[in-house]
Amino acid sequence: MTSVTDDLRLAADFAPASYDDWRKLVDGVLKGAPFEKLVGKTSDGLRIEPIYRRRPDAAPIAGRPAAAPWQIVQRIDHPDTAQANAQALQDLENGATGLEFEFAGGTGARGFGIADASPETLARVFDGILLDAGIMIAFNPVPGDQNAGENFAGLVKTGGFDPAKVNVHFNYQPLSSIATRGAAAISWPEMAGAFAGTIGGLMKRGFKGPFALADGRPVHDSGGSEAQELAFALATALAYLRALEAGSIELDTARSALSFRLSADADQFLTLAKFRSVRLLWARIEQACGLAPKPIFVNAETAWRMLTQRDPYVNMLRATMATFSAGLGGANAITVLPHTLALGLPDPFARRVARNTQLVLLEESNLAKVSDPAAGSGGIEALTQQLCEAAWSLFQEIEQAGGVFASLEQGLIQRKVAATRAARTADIARRKTVLIGASEFPNLHESDVAVLAARPLAPASLGGANITFEALEPMRLADPFEALRDKSDDRLKRTGIRPKVFLANLGTAADFTARATFAKSFFEAGGIEAVDSEGFSDPAALATAFKSSGAALVCLCSSDKVYAEKAADATKALQAAGAKHIYLAGRPGEQEAAWRGARIGDFIFAGVDAPATLQEAYRRME
Repeated sequence: MTSVTDDLRLAADFAPASYDDWRKLVDGVLKGAPFEKLVGKTSDGLRIEPIYRRRPDAAPIAGRPAAAPWQIVQRIDHPDTAQANAQALQDLENGATGLEFEFAGGTGARGFGIADASPETLARVFDGILLDAGIMIAFNPVPGDQNAGENFAGLVKTGGFDPAKVNVHFNYQPLSSIATRGAAAISWPEMAGAFAGTIGGLMKRGFKGPFALADGRPVHDSGGSEAQELAFALATALAYLRALEAGSIELDTARSALSFRLSADADQFLTLAKFRSVRLLWARIEQACGLAPKPIFVNAETAWRMLTQRDPYVNMLRATMATFSAGLGGANAITVLPHTLALGLPDPFARRVARNTQLVLLEESNLAKVSDPAAGSGGIEALTQQLCEAAWSLFQEIEQAGGVFASLEQGLIQRKVAATRAARTADIARRKTVLIGASEFPNLHESDVAVLAARPLAPASLGGANITFEALEPMRLADPFEALRDKSDDRLKRTGIRPKVFLANLGTAADFTARATFAKSFFEAGGIEAVDSEGFSDPAALATAFKSSGAALVCLCSSDKVYAEKAADATKALQAAGAKHIYLAGRPGEQEAAWRGARIGDFIFAGVDAPATLQEAYRRME
């Protein structure tokens, strides 16, 4: 049977277009400007071309089984054991297929977590949960605390469950914990034997694992790049593999004891490429070990560093993008951090949204139906290849330094992460990298968001640490702007009014609207309320409007042409009316000396250090 569309060729009447044809058109638009102007760069220096050719020869990367959904994992982190148990039961009843138990002081606890991992606590937390029902149970043991894995194994035995039928991920991750603490009681070579012995003992009891987790989150949390995160996870996994083999565990069995965890953030393409890359990188290590590669288990967690305290509902959108990218990148299990976690312990609504984010993408969007849908995409394939090369080079550098523990002792990893973090922080300060609701388009009148009444727990003690080095400390990208917003809130509480800046709009709406909009977002990102105004031509009327605004600061907003005509007179009138400091929206260019001579104090424009400028504005008001 012939279809009516068999002979239909889309675009058949158009001549084929080549890459060279496109370049000729682009060069015409650039008018002599370099093509590199269109090429983006990641924090690793990887190139993002404006256009890519298709890669029809690229094979899909083996990850989840065909059409298999990833596991929807919910974190259990309430300090009260009864509440933690209630969280777990509610999550399982409403779509979660996995539970991740965070303990106080753990790498990803974020200030909360179950108080301890004693047998009594675990018995209360798991009350009513069928351990052999197929759900994924993941632990994040805390070094120096009770052995969560051993105590859970005892719970399984007491309950009469078959260990082989309990889908538990023990997630021992001593090296990641050491990296975030910046301290260890003994060196990794000294603790590796006990690490292997613990895992070997659990294997003998019949558990299938995985048992050890190569966790890249410490690097991502502290502002590192994608290649740095991959290299750290890779080096950590190899350290665990060597320890298990040295502990008389067969190499093929040892590799099956490992799993990976990476952070997923709102950068769709980089996240997707990163999750594809980790499988290719680990396959290369397996081949070097004389093993035929097989798919590894890769966990994803939406990124801590991208969460904002301000306008937290935007975090839902960030989590959706991160989940989308990790899911398409082949993650086997995904944990979505609730959108209010940066504010406190999330309430049932925030937890429900985190669950349903994944359920919608799986059940309604059917994202898991196609294996590696990015295969053959020129852009994603190129980014995956570049990431693999950059991560492998850094991984080799870590190995040459003696492995991941030695690299931490020497500060090798920390220096590289710190450099990336500094560059990333500078991009955010200059608003080259945008944080919606924090650095751009803030809402000074947002309502308070509900969180549970639980106090954050004190960080884990470093007592007994004989080896110390610089820690990979977690950060959030929005911190500098949120600190300024806190100053604004404090002033509002003390005085009943926020600090204000008067937007002195000159000329017509066509003259000032663009820069007034920019100035409003700029100042309000730091909690300084912008008082808008109509366009003025008369300096006296402008001064009168300023006096009635209640503002201490002024920002002139208009076009360059109007500035040349009116800025000096407007500035003189505003100073006479009591303005403490006057800003001008726009680059000063050749007029800077003249305008500064007219006592215009500062200039705000795209690329200026916003937190530093806003911090100075507070100083001037005080």
